[in-house]
Amino acid sequence: MDKIIEKKKGLRILFTKKALPYWLGISVAAFTLWLFLRDDSSTLRVNGDTLSINEVKRGEFNDYIRISGQVQPMTSVQISPQEGGIVQEIIIEEGSQVKQGDKILRLSNESLDLQILNAEADLAEKENILRNTLISMEQQKLSLRQEMLQLNMEVRRTKRTYEQQKTLYEEKLIAREDYLKAEEDYLLACDKYELVKNRQIQDSLYRSVQVEQMEESLKNMRLNMQMIRKRKDNLTIKAPIDGELGLLDVVLGQSIASGTKIGQINDLSSYKIEAQIDEHYIDRVTAGLDATFERNSEQFGAFIRKVYPDVRDGKFKADFKFSGEQPGNIRTGQTYYLNLQLGQPENAVIIPRGTFYQKTGGRWIYVVVPEGGKAIKREIRIGRQNPQFYEVLEGLDPGEKVITSGYDNFGDNDILVF
Repeated sequence: MDKIIEKKKGLRILFTKKALPYWLGISVAAFTLWLFLRDDSSTLRVNGDTLSINEVKRGEFNDYIRISGQVQPMTSVQISPQEGGIVQEIIIEEGSQVKQGDKILRLSNESLDLQILNAEADLAEKENILRNTLISMEQQKLSLRQEMLQLNMEVRRTKRTYEQQKTLYEEKLIAREDYLKAEEDYLLACDKYELVKNRQIQDSLYRSVQVEQMEESLKNMRLNMQMIRKRKDNLTIKAPIDGELGLLDVVLGQSIASGTKIGQINDLSSYKIEAQIDEHYIDRVTAGLDATFERNSEQFGAFIRKVYPDVRDGKFKADFKFSGEQPGNIRTGQTYYLNLQLGQPENAVIIPRGTFYQKTGGRWIYVVVPEGGKAIKREIRIGRQNPQFYEVLEGLDPGEKVITSGYDNFGDNDILVF
């Protein structure tokens, strides 16, 4: 009887206030163990038949990229009219072969025609003025010569009279007044002669300067006339080089401004390939890198001739030159697919290319567990890439399997079950 009473008392003590610290300690320990053992990873069940699973391997990584480019002439010359006008006649059609100097099209310009007429009229007027001036100067010259002859005769006559009067005066045969008058007439005649002589010299100098100025003005007008006529000749557009008229973007009646690009002539003696390359490779693509491509089951070689520094829409341009023979029947605008070699082949950990990269950027991937049926997200680091493989720098070992198909429907889940 006493034993039974003591047993009941022992069970009751677990629910007394004295037992409360023990219950609190047990709860904390249990919560800590739950925190340690719990799994916060989110899980998503997917259809395994839609997954692309590939094995991580160690093998040769060929450091190249595949790009496309268009065939272009090595040299193209733009056609731009030096003089604006309206298209009056198209002499050679687009795609035709041309020789340097061949007439391609003809423009008309009424304003230029009016300038030529005005310039011709001004030139004719100036020439007429010069001609009349020369005639007037010649007449003045003759008049001065006649005046000089008369004055010269007057000087001789008055001198003779003066000498006669002087002799008679010395012999006391005439009055002193008659002698002085004869002397004054002689001196006056001499002064007139000198005055006209100096005027003749000055007039001659003035006429020379005037004629030189008018002739210089006429010379400038003739040069201006030649320039205007040359502008008229520029209304006929001619081929600057031998080649193919690859583009002619004009129609009859079209008004074209001076300097406007209306076409181009392609020199078909040599070609190049213009390629657009993803800006991801801009630091690795340099002049001199080799490339190969296949055309009609034949292999051909090329190398980078020039790399352009500008990046547009995520791509930059590079020009390739053929390193050997060009493909037969090559045409401007053809598309070639080239394998551009960026470096030497090396042994590396690789995985096949896949659409997972678009979601992860190569920073993580789903790795299939060894027993299968489940894949776990893992951080990795991708290095170089070519059209077939990614180079794995960290995070994966050969023999592991990874999901390389797209991750768009997986959200942020850490575990995939399939």
